[in-house]
Amino acid sequence: MKLIAINLDCPDPLALAAFYQQATGLEPHPRSDADFAGLNGEHGLFIGFQRVDDHRAPSWPDQTVPQQLHICFEVDEDLDAAEARLLELGAAKPDHQPHGDRARVLTDPAGHPFCIIAR
Repeated sequence: MKLIAINLDCPDPLALAAFYQQATGLEPHPRSDADFAGLNGEHGLFIGFQRVDDHRAPSWPDQTVPQQLHICFEVDEDLDAAEARLLELGAAKPDHQPHGDRARVLTDPAGHPFCIIAR
């Protein structure tokens, strides 16, 4: 069995795909549209973003609305530089940071938490 796709629910697939495209450098899928957008990743891994009406953003770390998904990314630059770049792209940084200096938890523009980890 081989993992080939990860899909995230969101209110605006094109906007969330643009955030992750700018953050990762992955190539947009040519048939992306307002209902489903995607990025083509390394080794055939596809990251998809599907429109969900009345999407409720996760409330991490509070579980009122569970996190739904958690993605981790290894970054080449130091964590401060990576964090600053991602915040400029539209990420947010929750107050709760459980990993100390090893990693940072951020949330994407649709509220999904993700970690950045120094190489």
